[in-house]
Amino acid sequence: MTEALYFLDCYLKEFEATVEKVTDNKFVVLDRTAFYPESGGQPSDTGKLIRESDGAEFNVLYVGKFNGDISHEIDGENISNGLKAGDKVKGFIDWDRRYRHMRMHTATHVIANVIEKEAGAQITGNQLGLDQSRVDFSLEVFDRDKFAEYEKIANDLIARKNPVNRYLVSRKEAEEKLSRLTTLAKGFSDEIKEVRIVEIEGVTIEACGGTHVKNTEEIKGIKVIKLQNKGKSNRRMYFTLVD
Repeated sequence: MTEALYFLDCYLKEFEATVEKVTDNKFVVLDRTAFYPESGGQPSDTGKLIRESDGAEFNVLYVGKFNGDISHEIDGENISNGLKAGDKVKGFIDWDRRYRHMRMHTATHVIANVIEKEAGAQITGNQLGLDQSRVDFSLEVFDRDKFAEYEKIANDLIARKNPVNRYLVSRKEAEEKLSRLTTLAKGFSDEIKEVRIVEIEGVTIEACGGTHVKNTEEIKGIKVIKLQNKGKSNRRMYFTLVD
């Protein structure tokens, strides 16, 4: 199983690793990686791998997790001299993309928590983007006028410069804390044995495997840009970052 370096160090921009296997000359599994694989509504990182022996560069186009392996899809420019098991590589994250998603993800936790507490909604999903992100939630009475108020509350929380902590706990310990954890309505999947907790001090504690900033001040602020009614009790809110 690939060691996920991003799990506790979201600010790691480069790393060294060994190629474990390559499929179809373009799907590369490393023994360790700082590349975030697409999951939990957060898109994957992109960047590049450089082979140490000859300096050959391979662009990382997409990263996904399959059967415990984190697979890096690389471009075909060097396919005739592609990566092979045993190759030593250096990985470099597209930092601007990663950091934008980090800010978006922590902001999503803040605004989702506000919607839960203020409207009594149940969060059912989310999708992060570079330009905008969305939060899906279940809510009987959809008072659109209230979202300007929710935006202000979220921005007030962000401005308090709350530390954001990340740590691992056992599934049993996480389940014991569920009364004070903010989780998606679907809960934990059966294969999860260890849970990564993200705590925004004074705001929320959640089970989450995504990448996050260290302090809410890094978010700077958010702006709600669109609200949608997706059917009976199914609602959607889009927001963007205020740079």
